[in-house]
Amino acid sequence: MTISHQQRMQKKKAVIDGKIDAAQQERGVLVINTGNGKGKSSAAFGVVARALGHGFKVGVVQFVKGRSDTGEEAFFRQQPNVAWHVGGEGFTWETQDKERDAKAAQLAWEIACGHLENPEIGLVVLDEMTYAFKYGWLDLDAVIARLLSRPALQHVIVTGRAAPQALRDAADTVSEIGMEKHAFQAGVKAMPGLEY
Repeated sequence: MTISHQQRMQKKKAVIDGKIDAAQQERGVLVINTGNGKGKSSAAFGVVARALGHGFKVGVVQFVKGRSDTGEEAFFRQQPNVAWHVGGEGFTWETQDKERDAKAAQLAWEIACGHLENPEIGLVVLDEMTYAFKYGWLDLDAVIARLLSRPALQHVIVTGRAAPQALRDAADTVSEIGMEKHAFQAGVKAMPGLEY
């Protein structure tokens, strides 16, 4: 006797409904988007759009990107509920100045802390923050402690490659975004509207 599609879907629905019934906590979530693939920041900015659709106030702090001509910034700066800060000086291989990069990251973290203290901000995006740990610009334990002491209903998304294990352990959701191939590897330059 074979099980029909409808029977399989009924069983699946019962399992999923049970999980939904069991998930009754309401609190802010710490999300990490990491990995070598494209789309970590883009995924975070998709959540920014979602949060704005629900009437949230949003704070975005970019830790590495130094350019101010990205499509997402141009769009989200027009939104009244978004505070956007470009805190980076550009990629480290461009600046080649460790002290300057460290100072920029520390200033960006100060701005981020302002958002993390404000219960009116429902979502904080800390874009490319993981590099601040890789290069020793910020103290990982102090940052984790601050993230965990944020307002109860505030969500935070941290993006960047090589998220440290302690940060992953502190997070509620971790997405490892992999790369199968990238147009840049085939000689296609970064294109507006897709890459920035």
